[in-house]
Amino acid sequence: MRRLTIRCLSLSLLISSSAGFAQSSLLESVKRNPAEAKALCQSFRAMNSNGQSALSSKAINQLASQRNLSPGNAEILATYVIGLHCSDVR
Repeated sequence: MRRLTIRCLSLSLLISSSAGFAQSSLLESVKRNPAEAKALCQSFRAMNSNGQSALSSKAINQLASQRNLSPGNAEILATYVIGLHCSDVR
């Protein structure tokens, strides 16, 4: 039983560290390319001008589809870009 518990803990640590690595590389790409962040901000502002939140499920699913991301990673990306580059976006 103890071995099973240790294996489960090890597996969960491995999964969370690999997910963190994927998110980190996703955010690094925007950090290194400010033009990409500015383009995202422009599209988020366009959504806002049409009365849509940039963090709505529709907007997140659209971003996920455009960038071939999971909805969770798309939400992380959008939140990161908004927080650092376009805090006026809702």
